[in-house]
Amino acid sequence: MGWFKRSKQDDSKGTTPNIMEGMWIKCTVCRATIFKREVDRNLKVCPKCSYHFPMSIEERVDLLVDAGTFQEWDVDLIPNDPLQFEDTLPYHTRVSNAQRKTGKQEAILTGRCEIQGISVATGIFDFSFMGGSMGSVVGEKICRAIDRAVADRLPFLLVTTSGGARMQEGTLSLMQMAKTASAIANLQEARLPYVVLLTDPTFGGVTASVAMLGDVILAEPKALIGFAGPRVIEQTIKERLPDGFQRAEFLLDHGMIDQIVNRKVLKDTLATLLMHCGTGAMSA
Repeated sequence: MGWFKRSKQDDSKGTTPNIMEGMWIKCTVCRATIFKREVDRNLKVCPKCSYHFPMSIEERVDLLVDAGTFQEWDVDLIPNDPLQFEDTLPYHTRVSNAQRKTGKQEAILTGRCEIQGISVATGIFDFSFMGGSMGSVVGEKICRAIDRAVADRLPFLLVTTSGGARMQEGTLSLMQMAKTASAIANLQEARLPYVVLLTDPTFGGVTASVAMLGDVILAEPKALIGFAGPRVIEQTIKERLPDGFQRAEFLLDHGMIDQIVNRKVLKDTLATLLMHCGTGAMSA
C-alpha cells in the first residue's frame, strides 16, 4: 500500500534489467539463477551475493518514504526539443515513447516527504525513463527542489540511477552539470544537509556533478558507479581493470563514498543521519 499505484504496464514491461520472463531471475553479479518471488520478498536483493537489483521509482518511494506523505513537485514540467535533434528517431518521439511506456513526464521525481517523521525535500531518478538521463528538465527540477529546500529549511536527499547527461539535448544537457552544482552550493551556503544515495547504475555527467557533491554519500551494495563504463575504459587504455572496479565497495575502499547501506536498513540509516545532521540546518 504505497503512494503510487502500479499499472499493469509496469508489471508486464518491467523496469528492472536482467529479470527473465517467467519465474526466474539471473543475478547481474554472481550469475546465480534465483526464484524471482524470493528476490521480490527480499526487497529485490540477491540472497546469494547481496547484489541490490534496481528498483522502480514506485518501489523506491515505498521503501524510503512514510506512507501518504509524498507531495510531488513540478509534475507538469516536461522536456522540449529546441535542437530538433534526430538520430534513428526524432528526440520528441523518444520522449513521447518514454512517457507512454513509463507513465511519467520525465526521468526524475521531486517532492516533499517524510522519512520516519523527518520532513525532507527529495529527488529520485527513474532509470526506466531514457536511462535516467539528465536533460534540461531534470536539471531544472533538481534546482527547483533545492530552492524549495532552502526556502523551507529542509534537508535534501537525492537518489541517483542514471546513464548520464542526455545526449539528444547536447550542450543544453551538459549545462545542467554546472547548474545543479551551483544550486547545491546555495544549499551548502544555507547550512542545510545534502545526502546522496547512489544506486545501480550511476554514470556519466550525473556522477561528474550532482551525484558526488553530497555532504554524505551513501551507496547500495555492488552498485556500479563511475563516469565512463568499464568496457569503454578497457578498450581505451588497452588494459584489464581491477576486479570489482567501479562497484560501490571499490569506491568505498578508495575514499569516494562514505558508507554502503543494505536496503533492509536504508530507511533507518537515512533517518538517523538526517536527525544527527539536523532537520533545520547544519551546525556551523
